Amino acid sequence: MTAPRAIVTDIEGTTSSIAFVHEVLFPYSQARLADYVAAHPAETAPILTAVRDEVANPALDEAGCVAALLQWHKEDRKIGPLKTLQGMIWAQGFAEGALRGHVYPDAVAGLRRWHAAGIALYIYSSGSVGAQKLLFGHSEAGDLNPLFSGHFDTAIGGKKETASYRAIADTLALPPAEILFLSDVEAELAAAQQAGMAVTLLARDGLPAASPFPVETGFDNILPEVALS
Repeated sequence: MTAPRAIVTDIEGTTSSIAFVHEVLFPYSQARLADYVAAHPAETAPILTAVRDEVANPALDEAGCVAALLQWHKEDRKIGPLKTLQGMIWAQGFAEGALRGHVYPDAVAGLRRWHAAGIALYIYSSGSVGAQKLLFGHSEAGDLNPLFSGHFDTAIGGKKETASYRAIADTLALPPAEILFLSDVEAELAAAQQAGMAVTLLARDGLPAASPFPVETGFDNILPEVALS
């Protein structure tokens, strides 16, 4: 593979374990959501206003807003006020040392290898940009944020929409063909490929029986050092 000028990578199932997000981060924020809102009235007031707007009920009280947030949390809804609040709770957990971001060792090595080779690195995840920076800034391997040139979340569009990848390419001011997108979700890869990007499927649980995309089980064989020299 010819070295791209930029690599855009997903997080869950790609750089990091899906289990970390769903078995560590989500339970952590869910268990602390109500108490956090009660303890931080000024900081969470705009979030509760956004909840009221979302449910079209301007008279909804704090308990009702919290109930809505908890229901969205249970359903893993990608809703702005919930994502913002989760990020605030996680920020506190990371700052206190209660949380450490999981990043696969091969992903750490790959990101460092590509960065050293002069390839610009970006994250594109459904998690907020703030949450992305927390995970990589407080990772088990240390602060990885200096490796990245930028971050994208669903503010640029849904991850299964071709227009999102075109918008990313426009933002990077690069031809899509010079960008490599990494993900464990074939629908996301299809959208990126439709936009003209090169793609690779991460199959960390083992190779699939068949895939229309290039497949790797980790970062080690994606643009190894010899291909960049």
